[in-house]
Amino acid sequence: VQLQASGGGLVQAGGSLRLSCAASGRTFSTFRMGWFRQAPGKERAFVASITWRGGNTYHADSVKGRFTISIDNTKNTVYLQMNSLKPEDTAIYYCAAGTQELGYQYWGQGTQVTVSS
Repeated sequence: VQLQASGGGLVQAGGSLRLSCAASGRTFSTFRMGWFRQAPGKERAFVASITWRGGNTYHADSVKGRFTISIDNTKNTVYLQMNSLKPEDTAIYYCAAGTQELGYQYWGQGTQVTVSS
């Protein structure tokens, strides 16, 4: 299984970025896909998740109204649209895939997002 995250970069506060996570290597139809982030000196934190079929989404309170997770099953790709970025959003962003029973089993390599003030 491979999860390839991309789309990170340097952006000014108030700007936008869209992260992508391309999934391959197995069937993900029963999986939930998630985005997490880890800021320097902090633990990894949940950002958002979506079922592979796209029916249910969850967003952390800290990003509600600014970030939106979505999925394109035809491309096996999960997206995280990030708007109104703040310096505190600076972190390495990871995508993950998992099941309710086993949790997030698979992790991508991470993509750096830096928001300047």
